[in-house]
Amino acid sequence: MTDSKYFTTTKKGEIFELKAELNSDKKEKKKEAVKKVIASMTVGKDVSALFPDVVNCMQTDNLELKKLVYLYLMNYAKSQPDMAIMAVNTFVKDCEDPNPLIRALAVRTMGCIRVDKITEYLCEPLRKCLKDEDPYVRKTAAVCVAKLHDINAQLVEDQGFLDTLKDLISDSNPMVVANAVAALSEIAESHPSSNLLDLNPQSINKLLTALNECTEWGQIFILDCLANYMPKDDREAQSICERVTPRLSHANSAVVLSAVKVLMKFMEMLSKDLDYYGTLLKKLAPPLVTLLSAEPELQYVALRNINLIVQKRPEILKHEMKVFFVKYNDPIYVKLEKLDIMIRLASQANIAQVLAELKEYATEVDVDFVRKAVRAIGRCAIKVEQSAERCVSTLLDLIQTKVNYVVQEAIVVIKDIFRKYPNKYESVIATLCENLDSLDEPEARAAMIWIVGEYAERIDNADELLESFLEGFHDESTQVQLQLLTAIVKLFLKKPTETQELVQQVLSLATQDSDNPDLRDRGYIYWRLLSTDPVAAKEVVLAEKPLISEETDLIEPTLLDELICHIGTLASVYHKPPGAFVEGGRGVVHKSLPPRTGSSESAESPDTAPAGVPAADQPSVIPTQGDLLGDLLNLDLGPPVSGPPVATSSVQMGAVDLLGGGLDSLMGDESEGLRSDVGGSPAMGGGSGGFAPAPGTAVPSNTGAPLGSGLGDLFDLTGGVGTLSGSYVAPKTVWLPAMKAKGLEISGTFSRQVGSISMDLVLTNKALQVMSDFAIQFNRNSFGLAPAAPLQVHAPLAPNQSVEISLPLNTVGSVMKMDPLNNLQVAVKNNIDVFYFSTCTPCTSSSWRTARWRGQMFLATWKDIPNENETQFQIKDCSPQPRFP
Repeated sequence: MTDSKYFTTTKKGEIFELKAELNSDKKEKKKEAVKKVIASMTVGKDVSALFPDVVNCMQTDNLELKKLVYLYLMNYAKSQPDMAIMAVNTFVKDCEDPNPLIRALAVRTMGCIRVDKITEYLCEPLRKCLKDEDPYVRKTAAVCVAKLHDINAQLVEDQGFLDTLKDLISDSNPMVVANAVAALSEIAESHPSSNLLDLNPQSINKLLTALNECTEWGQIFILDCLANYMPKDDREAQSICERVTPRLSHANSAVVLSAVKVLMKFMEMLSKDLDYYGTLLKKLAPPLVTLLSAEPELQYVALRNINLIVQKRPEILKHEMKVFFVKYNDPIYVKLEKLDIMIRLASQANIAQVLAELKEYATEVDVDFVRKAVRAIGRCAIKVEQSAERCVSTLLDLIQTKVNYVVQEAIVVIKDIFRKYPNKYESVIATLCENLDSLDEPEARAAMIWIVGEYAERIDNADELLESFLEGFHDESTQVQLQLLTAIVKLFLKKPTETQELVQQVLSLATQDSDNPDLRDRGYIYWRLLSTDPVAAKEVVLAEKPLISEETDLIEPTLLDELICHIGTLASVYHKPPGAFVEGGRGVVHKSLPPRTGSSESAESPDTAPAGVPAADQPSVIPTQGDLLGDLLNLDLGPPVSGPPVATSSVQMGAVDLLGGGLDSLMGDESEGLRSDVGGSPAMGGGSGGFAPAPGTAVPSNTGAPLGSGLGDLFDLTGGVGTLSGSYVAPKTVWLPAMKAKGLEISGTFSRQVGSISMDLVLTNKALQVMSDFAIQFNRNSFGLAPAAPLQVHAPLAPNQSVEISLPLNTVGSVMKMDPLNNLQVAVKNNIDVFYFSTCTPCTSSSWRTARWRGQMFLATWKDIPNENETQFQIKDCSPQPRFP
């Protein structure tokens, strides 16, 4: 008889009987009693009162009975923590049992008992099991470390279990390696900042060796770990791809998708010119096609992943269009997903085949599927220009069927075709107008109204058609009302004499009788435009419209790259990053694809000094504008620098001093330091002090001109800062294009107002996700420019929005000679990433006139200018203009 008999009893007073049986001397009776307890526990009965009696049954050699007792213990230990301590001695004893199955069972149960009180007692048995001679015990102990880390992370770190776990990656048994990788990955996910899986070529080689001998789930753990590794070059990436490729033929679909994820990621590092790249593309197609022969649920998961792959690399499946043709018995969710992929793979080579298939789908009985098929025909017309005429012809054939929902979907997509190919297919408008009365869906009515308004000059009775819609204006949806308002205004601008009464009627309905704010606002704008400046109204309303794009539903590139890194997970099914749907305390690690071959930055640091030259004395070689910029990679993007400027080391002097020693005598000794009277020199109406000599420093006897005049002013120009408030401001230019900053575009210029320098920025979000948490920092530069305040973006920047910011600057940052001298390197951070760009500050003194240099530093820079760049000439009859504070 089977064990089902234990679940059929309905006796009362059972607990007392079970208690007696559990304490029986007969082993068989005791085992039967434990089975009854487990059955009662399984169906939801509370048998926690039997805890001490069941725990007493642990002392047995019978493996089956021990498993049952451990199962009970895992279930009730949390509610009976004080009683659970009774089992500790048995765990310790079982961990030293000669039978490896009992040792493994004990360590597995230890990990499942989530009671903080007894975890410290389990450390010693766990340590022994991690170094057990039997691989089955070691692999079980590896997983136990991850479970124990979830209960008490600090204890696991203090006991050194993490280091032991890392050592297990080098284990001779592949299953132990796989479980060690799985445990470390699990711990790393809950602690993203910890670098537990410190992978290197040697450890990767061990993982790849173990990959061939693991079970299927072990292979998945190892492949997921490999996907997080960044090869040092394309050769290593190719080597890993070659050893992972055999996993594509595995029977388990999860292994196949994990292998695809690794290959898709590392293909980014391979040059498209390589023969191996083409071979890899060909090898990726068959396993993906094979996944579509599984059950519908697996097909759907595979199709969602293929959808991402096709968007990233359509060439993989470009010859496999037929496998995505819909079968009559496919569930609707599979049909819709296949349809989406068919459109993405549509090209001039296969469009005839695709259109014939879509036309068949449009005669199906499933309404949702038919709608999607009709829309797909329109998308094909927009994507493949050569097929547009054939697509329009197909849509007209479908309109002739007079099936209501088919006609309405066809009109919606024909409107999009008109947007893509203006003045090309207007001959079909007459056919569309014949079906005007059958339109009852808002989107179809709005599309038809748009067509009538856009081509009103070609439709003789356009005013009558629009007037028929106007009769039930208040009953229409907002979408139709807005479209009707715009269409009638277009009609009026094209035929003003015939439609004056109609436009007044619609403006009155929109502004006076409507309570929709969007409709009222649009009505008022049109009314005022028409009443004040009809020419301007014509330019606004009848302006040339931009052509619609081929693919309007493509995933944003940054998000697509992240989703490719999550192939085979829930994120690839939802088409959302894990952070969008995973809640709780665990940190979600942001993943991205490696840089393409040839686009990576030079490995040599720009700050590397030649042999024999101290790094501090070596001028930095500044990268060209648009590169990743020197020291910016090490910026912490903290608050603006507020300390004094750091004096740079001596700069090599020029060979010839055009001014002889005169300039030196005007400047005084270098050790004099910076001036302390911010108000300026006496000649500028500032403070009375000059350059005071440092203690113990002799003042040169030949001082030349007084310090309050002449070239002393070069280093203290703050006295007349208000005089240049109306100085020239260059127009804003694009400093950081959106393509290089994951959708963030930065334009800017420099201005000077009332003595302070500002960086005027325009931040534009051209991505599909909200941007926030902005910060900015400058690299060291020639004039010590630094932000005087944090970058203030008060609200998150939504997609397609811009914000203007004026960032005040000061000149108290670190100073370093740049090449060119006015080069400024900037780092901008937001919630997506850190981005770098460089720009040049205007070379006029008005832009950096508050920069104050030490005298000898200015001289050194002056003398460093090449002789061929120096020109001398004399200005005669030049009378100085008076300056006013």
